[in-house]
Order: sequence, then structure tokens, then C-alpha cells
Amino acid sequence: MNTPANTGDIARAAIAMSFVGSLTAVSATIADYPVFGGQAVRYAGAAAILFGVAGLRDRRASRRSGHDARDVRGEDDPRPGVGRARTSVRPTPRDLLFLVALAATGLAAFNVCIVYATEDTSPATIGTVVATVPIVLALLGPLLSGKRPSLMTVLAACVVTAGAGLANGLGGGTVRGLLLSLGALGGEICFSLLAVPVLPRLGAIRTSAWSAALACPMLLVTGLVTDGRHVLRVPTLAEFSGLLYLTVVVTCAAFLLWYDALSRMGADRAGLFAGMIPVSAVLTTMMLGIATPGPAEVTGAALVAAGVVLGLRSTAPRLPGWARTRRARGGEGGAARDLVPTAVAAREGKAPEKQAVPQSEPLREATGCGA
Repeated sequence: MNTPANTGDIARAAIAMSFVGSLTAVSATIADYPVFGGQAVRYAGAAAILFGVAGLRDRRASRRSGHDARDVRGEDDPRPGVGRARTSVRPTPRDLLFLVALAATGLAAFNVCIVYATEDTSPATIGTVVATVPIVLALLGPLLSGKRPSLMTVLAACVVTAGAGLANGLGGGTVRGLLLSLGALGGEICFSLLAVPVLPRLGAIRTSAWSAALACPMLLVTGLVTDGRHVLRVPTLAEFSGLLYLTVVVTCAAFLLWYDALSRMGADRAGLFAGMIPVSAVLTTMMLGIATPGPAEVTGAALVAAGVVLGLRSTAPRLPGWARTRRARGGEGGAARDLVPTAVAAREGKAPEKQAVPQSEPLREATGCGA
């Protein structure tokens, strides 16, 4: 069941997609650098930073709890619960399958499709096709979780997509360019959906780190095929600044914020913020003095904002008045009775026994809880 997104989740998703949207304008600073070599350097640097952050967090948690490094690796410890809560630090074979697929599609293939699509079609066409991500995630996200898509979220996604397309200017191109744009769309979808199964175990930091590390050799091999020995070279100062921004901001910061928001909000509602990518691209080009937004871009940005607000409206069912009153009172004196065994158990140093609280069928259906 979807719950209302809090301000922190909204901010994370919005900032993440705004960072990703700045990719287009900043990439102009490294236009002369070998594309796939530059992307490989970007992801290698990001992986090193993210793994370093993960290691620092583990050591800090270990010192704070008084445990040694053995606990951080998830090894057994005689104390109850210690050493087992962190078994998700290392990816399992199943996790690696998802991570490899994520790196191959959401990172490497996405970049390959974007690069070659620009040879046959305009950036506006690519942006318009990729801007349909909110609709796809609004439909597939719940279905893959065994839930029914929310009509409100799907409608909001359509509004966001329309606004993003308008902000992009729609554009035109060849059939090959359109197919490559669809490939980029698939990569963007996989970037979110393939992360959902591993986020609960690995968390946002390690999911980002592993996907970036695995994408690096894929892009390097592609670069060797296309550019040969010129796949890498020493960058100029401007190119180094651009690569540094892509590494730290667009990869490390954006990945962490996005995956954190994705794990909290769900793919359907978090996907609404993908519509901010073209809007952010327009704003970035304006700030860099590359272009000035026209009426279409402004109207498109307004539609994106309206769609996001519409989609973030709570889809949690509202309880009937009698149910809300009964819950507030703890049922028929149930809340007061439940405090008695808990207090007694606390005085005796025992864990309180879990007691079943009777629920009527209407209340069970309203709250979504079983017996």
C-alpha cells in the first residue's frame, strides 16, 4: 500500500533527477573526449568513492556499537542479533545477477544508445522518448510487486510525460534514431526496476557502487572496439572539471539520492520525478548561458510540476469514521488492557507475550491488516 511521501523523500527524488538533467549541458564540456572512455572513467571514479563511503560507514557503525570488523562482515557473534543484521553487505549470487543486468542496461547500454542516437536524431526526440519513463514505471512498478497500478499515479505520469515532451520541443529524426531512443528508454526503466530487488539488502550506497563498478569494464570494452587505443587520454582542465562533476554529482550524489528515494517511495511514484530531467536540462543550459527557455519550455515545466503534485497525493484508503474512532480509543478498551501484561513483563525482565487483537472484517479490510 502506498503511503504519503514525506518532504525528505520528495527532495531526494527531485534533486537526483535534477542532477541527472544537468548531464546534457555539462557533457558539452567533454564533447571532444572519447565518449566511452570518459564514461568508464566516470563510473570507475564513482565506484571508488562509493565503496570508500560504504567502508567508512561500516567502520563508524562498528566503533559506535563497540564491535570489531568481524561483525560488519556479518559473521556470527555470541550476542543476540549481532553480526547477522549486516549479512546484506556482500551481494549474493542473486544480487549479482540483478546488478550485472542493471549495469549492462541502465548504465552501459543507456549510454551507448544515447551516444549513437544523437547521430540520427535530435536531443529533443531522445528526451521526449525517455520522458515516457514515468508512465512505464507507474504501470510496471506495482505490477512487478504484485499490486494493482494506481489510476491517479498513471494519470499523473501522463501529465508529467506531456510536460516533459513539451519542454523538450518534441523534435524529429530517423527510424534508427527513434529505435536507439527507445533503447535508452529501456535502459532508464531498468535503472530503476532492476535496483528494486537488491536495495533492501544492499542499500543505496552499495547498489550504486556495485552497478558503477560493473558498468566500467563494459564501457571500456565498447570504447576499445570503437576508438581503439584512443579510448583514454589525459583530459584538459575543462574536460577534467566536466568529468569530475559527472563523477561526483551526476553519478555519486544522484545515484544515492535516487535509490534512497526509490526504496522509500516505490518505483511508480518516484518515477514521476524522471520528468524533471528535461526541465533540469533546460534550466542548466539557461544558467550556463547556452540558451534561453521559451514559452513551451516554461509551460512544460509547469505541467511536470502539476503532474508530480497530482501523483504524490496519498493513495492510502481513508478509514471510515467509526473505524478511526475505534482505533483512537484502542478498540473496546483493548489498548488499556494491552498495557498491563507489558508493564508486568518489563518489571520481571521478560519479553511481553504477543497478544492477538481481535478485528472485525470491515476494520481489517479498511486497514489492510490481517489477523
